[in-house]
Amino acid sequence: LLAFEDTRELQLLHFSLFLGIYLAALLGNGLIITAVAFDHRLHTPMYFFLLSLSLLDLGSISTTVPKSMANSLWDTRAISYLGCAAQVFFFIFLFSAEYSLLTVMAYDRYVAICRPLHYGTLMGSRACIKMAAAAWASGFLNAVLHTANTFSIPLCQGNDLSQFFCEIPQILKLSCSDAYLGEVGALVVSACLAFGCFVFIVLSYVQIFTAVLRIPSEQGRHKAFSMCLPHLVVVSLFVSTVMFASLKPPSISSPALDLVVAVLYSVVPPAVNPLIYSMRNKELKDALKKLIQRVQCQHQ
Repeated sequence: LLAFEDTRELQLLHFSLFLGIYLAALLGNGLIITAVAFDHRLHTPMYFFLLSLSLLDLGSISTTVPKSMANSLWDTRAISYLGCAAQVFFFIFLFSAEYSLLTVMAYDRYVAICRPLHYGTLMGSRACIKMAAAAWASGFLNAVLHTANTFSIPLCQGNDLSQFFCEIPQILKLSCSDAYLGEVGALVVSACLAFGCFVFIVLSYVQIFTAVLRIPSEQGRHKAFSMCLPHLVVVSLFVSTVMFASLKPPSISSPALDLVVAVLYSVVPPAVNPLIYSMRNKELKDALKKLIQRVQCQHQ
């Protein structure tokens, strides 16, 4: 794997920064999972999906960051072949499942605002479990497809990856000529499906904003916007970083830029998402306060 820095001081700085981000992600997502699980008022579809999102965020950041931190701390760059395959599988699984779940959450917001009278029917507990399971299953199938394709390719261009974790485009650079075309085809299919999800999210929000602007009271409009804003910010962060990573022109590509972009799409969202969701959400803030007070009472 690519080392962030060669000097010992900068390696330790990288370790400290990643440790801070990782602990923030663990704390933020852990608090959301605990609050939603223990507060009965949060047992609604929106918070059920948020709990699922936090689990995926915890998983995805745990797939890449601890290994990179360990390499910096012990001044090594090695990752085993099986370890690399496991990283590719779990990262794609959790990353794809998260994108599918964000699409499901857009549908949840659409039903809540555009079809409120049918919300109880369309978003019943069984329907929510099926949607979340479908999101996780789609991520799993996508990961199996890409991992099997990538690691069946003979690699004959050395074993140095220009990235801090095992990333498919970097592995394909080590492949023998033409052997990687099957995986490129699979990536194109995944990109088309991802674009379909993106179009669905955009159309959902067009209808949501149209419905919100028709609400006569300003208080009602504000409530509807504040309900959708965190999800919209999370989707924008997720999509913009991935699109920049995928579509940046080769002329500006460099190992340093690739590294920064990978950190932006793989490390930043899992750490920032809990903050985005809890900042404007009174119910979640109240549940977190209650949780912290309960813990303090137990310690006293």
